[in-house]
Amino acid sequence: MIVDLLKLWGSAVPLMLSPGPAVLSVAAMGAAFGPARALRYYFGIVAGTFSVLLIVASGLTAALLSVPGLAPVITVLAAGYILYLAYRIATAPILKGGAEGDTAGAPSFLSGYLLAVANPKAFAALGALYAGHSLIPGDPYGDAAAKVGGLACMIFIANGSWLIFGTMLSKVLRDPKAGRVANIVFAVLLVLSVVISALSS
Repeated sequence: MIVDLLKLWGSAVPLMLSPGPAVLSVAAMGAAFGPARALRYYFGIVAGTFSVLLIVASGLTAALLSVPGLAPVITVLAAGYILYLAYRIATAPILKGGAEGDTAGAPSFLSGYLLAVANPKAFAALGALYAGHSLIPGDPYGDAAAKVGGLACMIFIANGSWLIFGTMLSKVLRDPKAGRVANIVFAVLLVLSVVISALSS
């Protein structure tokens, strides 16, 4: 089982750590709002992505997508929400000394949760990882629990790594011009990641 778990994690690294709407938004929030103010959003992303994992594991994804006309509606709503978050990032106030401790105006847990469950890359990546690996052959419930546990660890690590990257940038982007440019670049990258995910699905 240990070898199979390592194989699962090895497959998860390029899929879950590569730039996508969720991880880019975590980095952007860290850069735009600072570590303390972005933490609620990070936990929202983690909880939302874990919810996606549970949906994938339960088989509900296929059932939902089989409802006629539902997939395009979900796609449009998700794209609209991600565009709204991109706007929030682009227009976020530039950090100044001591601003990290103030959570007023920072993105909420719910904002992160909603983006995560609206993220098409999460469904595709977690679906491929979950279906493509077996950790405990012959025990479907044990296998499901092991895969959910193993992938949950990667959800924390992937998003946490991008949060650290973003907060490192926040410490050097106190100049108003540099900070504004960085926020806009992150917002554009977030939008582009959605477009790429949609085109590749």
